[in-house]
Amino acid sequence: MRIYVTSVLVDNQEQALDFYTNKLGFEVKHDIPMGEHRWLTLVSKEQPDGTELLLEPSEHAAAGPFKSALVADGIPFASFQVDNVDAEHKRLSGYGVVFTQSPVKAGNVKMAVLNDTCGNLIQLVEMLR
Repeated sequence: MRIYVTSVLVDNQEQALDFYTNKLGFEVKHDIPMGEHRWLTLVSKEQPDGTELLLEPSEHAAAGPFKSALVADGIPFASFQVDNVDAEHKRLSGYGVVFTQSPVKAGNVKMAVLNDTCGNLIQLVEMLR
């Protein structure tokens, strides 16, 4: 069994598409109109056949309170692995990305947390050797 698609709940698909592609560097895999919204999935440029990230509209009544509670408690909705968290922090900060946690070591990882502009905190993780 493998993970095929995982979701991140977004307040605005177009805004999320801009952030996740132009800032984080993901590529569009599928962009299929589905009424008011789209089946909009992204993949890593490094793994174009890997797990797809679905930019899922936050339409369900539970989504808003759930996301707000996570953000209020500083809990990331998703975690993405990077090769060098310090370099990504510097690169993304240059684009104006807001970090709620600067890079910090925690055991065998170094991590940072950013605001995705779509209602989520996202964790970047570097595996330390």
